[in-house]
Amino acid sequence: MLRRALRLGLGPGLLGRGLGTHREGSTLDWHGKVSEIKKKIQSVLPGGAWSPLCDTSHLPPEHSDVVIVGGGVLGLSVAYWLKRLEKRQGAIRVLVVERDHTYSQASTVLSVGGIRQQFSLPENIQLSLFSVEFLRNINEYLAVVDDPPLDLQFNPSGYLFLASEEGATIMENNVKVQRQEGAKVCLMSPEQLQKKFPWINTEGVALASYGLENEGWFDPWCLLQGLRRKVQSMGVLFCHGEVTRFVSSSNHMETAIGEKVTLKRIHEVHVKVDHSQEYQPVECAIVVNAAGAWSGRIAELAGIGKGLPGTLQGTKLPVEPRKRYVYLWHCPQGPGLEAPLVADPSGAYFRREGLGNNYLGGCSPTEEEPDPGNLEVDHDFFQEKVWPYLAQRVPAFETLKVRRAWAGYYDYNTFDQNGVVGPHPLVVNMYFATGFSGHGLQQAPAVGRAVAEVMLEGHFQTINLSPFLFNRFYLGEKAQEHCII
Repeated sequence: MLRRALRLGLGPGLLGRGLGTHREGSTLDWHGKVSEIKKKIQSVLPGGAWSPLCDTSHLPPEHSDVVIVGGGVLGLSVAYWLKRLEKRQGAIRVLVVERDHTYSQASTVLSVGGIRQQFSLPENIQLSLFSVEFLRNINEYLAVVDDPPLDLQFNPSGYLFLASEEGATIMENNVKVQRQEGAKVCLMSPEQLQKKFPWINTEGVALASYGLENEGWFDPWCLLQGLRRKVQSMGVLFCHGEVTRFVSSSNHMETAIGEKVTLKRIHEVHVKVDHSQEYQPVECAIVVNAAGAWSGRIAELAGIGKGLPGTLQGTKLPVEPRKRYVYLWHCPQGPGLEAPLVADPSGAYFRREGLGNNYLGGCSPTEEEPDPGNLEVDHDFFQEKVWPYLAQRVPAFETLKVRRAWAGYYDYNTFDQNGVVGPHPLVVNMYFATGFSGHGLQQAPAVGRAVAEVMLEGHFQTINLSPFLFNRFYLGEKAQEHCII
């Protein structure tokens, strides 16, 4: 019975039903309470004029309809679409909590900024098609009066995937799905590949797929700042701090077949303010977990996964930080301006960076995962695991010189390397926008809309992302994405 109910999907949206912030059934009239407190203090202070007793400008508000944990592009996109789709301007109060206000360790700004439609799942293809339209028309969505227009520096040079004999059939099947969903992708033989890109060594390549439209790369920092600027203009509030606790109520239930479940509802989010021991409780109606690589920890704070193994109560959010290195090198004789982002069968990838014969790239580890406890770069990894494959595929890279390198985090979904979108089945007012395992940046505009639709209307409208619901972890139904770089 429980499994059947989980497969049935979503119900009416919480915000769409007009559900306000409440606790034990009573709606809190915050404006009235604050006014009453001000009058009481004013009556005992000389002079009669209201002035705050201490500076609380660094604290988050005491009340917000929605608290979004994580201020990267996914969290900001959810905030944007909530405000854009709200029925009445100013109807939904949204707070974004971000612990790294410099974004120095944010996955968004440490990525290579790629966007593609070459995925194996229809849902991922649809997400990226929606997002590329958003990016190409960025100033129609994110323009702010009297502010300069955004320049994403979108470079539509495409993605070029290379397949060995072993992977050729899978590539053909993937391209068939991509074309069915409207992506412009062509297959190329080794001879065609050599003719179009003479700098490639086609040894070991049986087939290639090349994105003809709407693929390439852009400036992630510009998108992040553009979203942040826009949502601030729409009234979204920000707080630099860390979520340390959720206060929730529980309701114990029993299914028709006698299976016991506990439904939880979060009422308060405790936010520890940046560089302080203070914390502020924020009453809320909904929490969005968009904490990226750290969203698994946030889920644990809400009690998710704290139950018997094999039960829905004991099903964890399988998202963890995975460290990935990006290297930037110079090669005077390297591929020219027409070079796409190239993904080798070995897992190594690269793309051009700017106009000065600079390139950046890397490779996901195939053996031991690096320690995610820091963002230190392993330079030996490039020498031993990346450079040999690059030089084999592009002989000109034999003479490359690495100029700098950095590391960032994937919000890695260990279950099926795909995103988690929508509500938790037991913590009924926690929603997810996480776990995209390296393609969250490029799909953020579409994912934000999807999450906002579920919150407001109770179901997906633009793109059906039901295969990405949390329920699949308990049901064991993988939405496996095979095209992960």
